[in-house]
Amino acid sequence: MPSYIELKNISQSFQVNDSTITLFDKLNLSIYQGESYAITGPSGAGKSSLLMLASGLEQPTTGQGQYVKNDQIKSLDDLRTDIGFIFQQFHLLPELTALHNVALPLKLRGDKLAIVKAENWLAKVGLNHRKNHKPSELSGGEQQRVAIARALVFEPKFIFADEPTGNLDQKSANEVASILINCCHENNAGLVMVTHSEKLASRAQQIFSLADGKLTQPNNSNPKVMLCS
Repeated sequence: MPSYIELKNISQSFQVNDSTITLFDKLNLSIYQGESYAITGPSGAGKSSLLMLASGLEQPTTGQGQYVKNDQIKSLDDLRTDIGFIFQQFHLLPELTALHNVALPLKLRGDKLAIVKAENWLAKVGLNHRKNHKPSELSGGEQQRVAIARALVFEPKFIFADEPTGNLDQKSANEVASILINCCHENNAGLVMVTHSEKLASRAQQIFSLADGKLTQPNNSNPKVMLCS
């Protein structure tokens, strides 16, 4: 059975002066390894917060999340070794080459084959010929390809992407979207994308809209996906 992430009755709110701002309340969502999800909605609706909660990098105000792996129920804290992240701003280290940016997650894990594996992943995203270039020498689309390779190089079970094409022109956005989705599919990684792009969202298997504190999915036919109560 594939691993999956389950969020149960999660709410997220924060204080502004004497007021409580609630982004969303009592949301339920299951995310399965090997499937792709897009979360759309207006700015400020809480999409990025939901992404951070699902990845276990932030805690909900109320509710709980769990990670089911090998039929064992674990805390979302255990997700951290099984996830990769891709950001709108790329977040590459400027002093490192493309090759060493991709190899870094493996080096931090003590993998002696880090460079070889990084070269393989740069080839997969079509950038092996740019492996010795630093981020400042790469286009935005190339930098995002490096970020995709870096996120997938250690073969995580889930990839979380926050506006992965938001800073790219349409041609580069299309290329990056194809590479991201295809690489996740080949690696059997679950993919969760936050995006304002309807074109990118349409390429996901499951599309959600987060607005007015509610998570909805038009024409939902997948019984594994749980919506807001």
